[in-house]
Amino acid sequence: MTLLSFARHFREVMNGPLVRPALLYLKQKEFFTPVAAANCFGVFDSFDTARAWLPPNEEFDHSALAKEYVEDRTQHVFTYDYPVMWWLERAFNDGATSVFDIGGSVGVHYYAYRHYFKMPADLRWVVAEVPAMVAIGRDLAEKNQVTALQFTENLEGGKDASVWLSAGAFHYLDVRFDQLLLKSSARPRHILLNKLPLYDGEDFVTTQNLGDGCYAPTHVYNRARFIREIEALGYTCVDAWKVLERSLHIPGHEERSIAAFTGLYFSRSSSPAPGDAGEVGKPVPLPPTKEAS
Repeated sequence: MTLLSFARHFREVMNGPLVRPALLYLKQKEFFTPVAAANCFGVFDSFDTARAWLPPNEEFDHSALAKEYVEDRTQHVFTYDYPVMWWLERAFNDGATSVFDIGGSVGVHYYAYRHYFKMPADLRWVVAEVPAMVAIGRDLAEKNQVTALQFTENLEGGKDASVWLSAGAFHYLDVRFDQLLLKSSARPRHILLNKLPLYDGEDFVTTQNLGDGCYAPTHVYNRARFIREIEALGYTCVDAWKVLERSLHIPGHEERSIAAFTGLYFSRSSSPAPGDAGEVGKPVPLPPTKEAS
């Protein structure tokens, strides 16, 4: 037996009717332990179904989850930040003076990015977050005498901003991005979305161990549908990039695994009234990505 045939036989045995249920049972038990922090488990058809399966918990509304952001991510940028900074600087150069940062924690993007390029003197940067993060963010801004940062606990407080940003957060909300745009009377000219779980299969919901005893449902989106829905509202997908630092593996569902997350930049040249389709642009394709199998 060759090494290749042995590996194939081993996979068949491990995924067979005798072994696979036992492995999934062990993985499910492990999911609810600290060692599985950042891991995902399960496939669900909705957030409600996923939440019903999870133990009651605070999800992201837990102050312990802010420690990494306050101590590290306010001070440093990472590889996946550079495309966002590139397009955000150009949006500012184009006249943008307001940012709506959906799920921006304690203002990490503002603090980290301001060291790399000049921001508008009259900048208004609104962060939409859960109450625990809002409280910490406001205290941190006051301590650092930062006046550009504002915080809100809902998705209405910054909708009039010219730039909408969400980096690694939007898929934890039980709303699609195009629905949020449709509800806004003043749509942004620039949209920056980073660290999105996009792949070529059907939409579904999974759950993630956030650490510190917190768990949350999370969307996984069909790539073409997600982009098409935003473009149908008059946007053009100008840029797309791989986020190699983020991946997704769901035990027992290898066909739904994602080798790398995605970043997207959308732009529009005008702001039609709500409901107007506008001009639909052609999306910039990502380089081929081999999904895990």
